[in-house]
Amino acid sequence: MRQRRLRATVTEPVRIGSVTLSQPVMTASGTAGHAAELAPYMELSSLGATVVKSLYHSPWPGNQAPRVHPLPAGMINAVGLQGPGIEAWITHDLPTLEAQGATVVASIWGRSVDDYARAAAMLAPVASRIVALEVNLSCPNLEGRGGIIAHDIDVSSAVVSACGAAGVPLWAKLSPNTDRIVEVASAVVNAGAEALTLINTVVGLAIDIEGARPVLGNGGGGVSGAAIHAVALRAVHDVRQALPQVPIVGVGGVMSGPDAIAMMQAGANAVQVGTASFLRPDAAMRVLNEMHRWMRSHRETSWSDLTSRLHR
Repeated sequence: MRQRRLRATVTEPVRIGSVTLSQPVMTASGTAGHAAELAPYMELSSLGATVVKSLYHSPWPGNQAPRVHPLPAGMINAVGLQGPGIEAWITHDLPTLEAQGATVVASIWGRSVDDYARAAAMLAPVASRIVALEVNLSCPNLEGRGGIIAHDIDVSSAVVSACGAAGVPLWAKLSPNTDRIVEVASAVVNAGAEALTLINTVVGLAIDIEGARPVLGNGGGGVSGAAIHAVALRAVHDVRQALPQVPIVGVGGVMSGPDAIAMMQAGANAVQVGTASFLRPDAAMRVLNEMHRWMRSHRETSWSDLTSRLHR
């Protein structure tokens, strides 16, 4: 049964630093398009926020096909951050989200510090129309020691600092593919990130054994879905333990209300639903309604009291 509408039990809003959301569930960047693609399946105005697919300052074609492949417990993708560019997004896509009453979190990516700075500056004129900017740091590191930007403390810090040009609260989205996630988290907070989004995809590979070749056109890709939920929980837990006052948005394998409750107990102030939307476009609303039912059945009345319960 499609779950288009919210059946709320808890009325307490959710605070992520200076940002106040009506609900603790958002869509995850990269899984809900750039505009109001999911509006036919649920009321976007009833979610905490819609986080749009990461935008480059200019149009970007993405990777060669095939780009997405199912796995037994999720999927692997190498879409390559295809997008229309920020100017086109502001002109065509942002108004469609506003028409649906959505609370909008923009997301940007880049291949250099200058790329991020340029993208952030382009969003400054619409700062009043977005509540936060999620800075996707899981991009190739061209200015540091190679690998992924989020694995390099210095470059990650420089990127976040440069993104201050947007004039909105910054959420730094970090990669789990490093044993330095706590160090990186601390550094980007010091550089100006108001909150952390944990986590992005886990690097992986799927093989077509008949052809002895990768199933994705780009070779490897990012694994998401239920398979990475335990990884995401551990990252949220460890960062919360090290940085008890920093707001955290938990994402990774949230397929149900209980998954989201666990994420909040581990330390998240709110959650994002991503890969589940490929199975059911109304997944974010379904997860949110299941959370409310869980709260009602356990006689809970406060999202903030639920957050970090594992640490108390």
